[in-house]
Amino acid sequence: MDVVKAVLEKHQKELDKYKPITVEKHLECRIDVGTLLITDPNDLEDRQIAKNKEEYLAELTRDNTQLLVNAIWELPTERVDESIVAKLPEPTTVLPRLRKPPGVRPMTKWEKFAKEKGITKKKKDKKTYDDVLDKWVPTYGFKHAEAEKDKEWVLEVPQNADPNTDMFQKKMDLRNEKVAKNEIQRMKNIVRAKKVEMPRSGYLGPEAASSNQLLTAVTVAKASTASVGKFQNKLPKEKEARGLGVKELIPGGKRKASHISAQPEREANLELIKSVLNKKPKLNVDKAISLQKQDERLEREAEAGNKPAKKKGKGSRKAVGKKPKGHQGQRAPGKKGQAGRKRR
Repeated sequence: MDVVKAVLEKHQKELDKYKPITVEKHLECRIDVGTLLITDPNDLEDRQIAKNKEEYLAELTRDNTQLLVNAIWELPTERVDESIVAKLPEPTTVLPRLRKPPGVRPMTKWEKFAKEKGITKKKKDKKTYDDVLDKWVPTYGFKHAEAEKDKEWVLEVPQNADPNTDMFQKKMDLRNEKVAKNEIQRMKNIVRAKKVEMPRSGYLGPEAASSNQLLTAVTVAKASTASVGKFQNKLPKEKEARGLGVKELIPGGKRKASHISAQPEREANLELIKSVLNKKPKLNVDKAISLQKQDERLEREAEAGNKPAKKKGKGSRKAVGKKPKGHQGQRAPGKKGQAGRKRR
């Protein structure tokens, strides 16, 4: 009997490892199979969390995941490369996003031209046979460049050119010009896709760019150096661009003023060292004297019973009699004096 009991207990333990696929909930969970999202509205049990938090959360996660897997197996399936794949429906949950979803990429100038003319892109082979080298050469990549060097180890100088012309350097310059041209075309495609007005190449007429736009471009270009345009020479009667949005275009415009000044570097460093080593505070003598005088005046007023002295002015004179009219009486009746002042 002990052997049978041990076998049954062992079998029961193995069954406990594999929990059933059916999960019971008080409230039905909301499942969005399109985004593989499940929302559990049931409340958490505080006693279970206080008793064993990790185990309780693991069981809860397992049950919710089982419900999501059950919903996936109810979807129509198909076999792809010896694998069973479920077709997910359209998501029903609207997820917030920081920016709007990207739209359709606008066509470049070449793509529009190829579509109008019916030109289709042909797939190139990865390797082509070179008759000169008598071997297969990659169509692109660094090995293709090495093969070109082996193939063109000597270049012929044209009759109308200088005999001392470096044809290898000339070929490299031509290649760099093509790379720069392709980069300009790429930037033009980006500007055209964003529907931004761009001046045409060559002479910038009034129909392409205004004087303010050209002045802004010159100001921004001068401020694009490492010194933020501090050492850039100015033309006579040259103006700087002003207006809304100009400072935002200048690199470093929003930062603090440049530490570079016209003062020599040695003098600037000496002043900095003196300001650090000199611990004596700077005194304003005039301000200190005025504060001392104010304190003494307040002390005198406090001793006199907090009665400030009257100021002498126009109203401090003694009152006298009214001014007499011309040729009539004296200034102070009862006192002999001079005759009244004549009025002109």
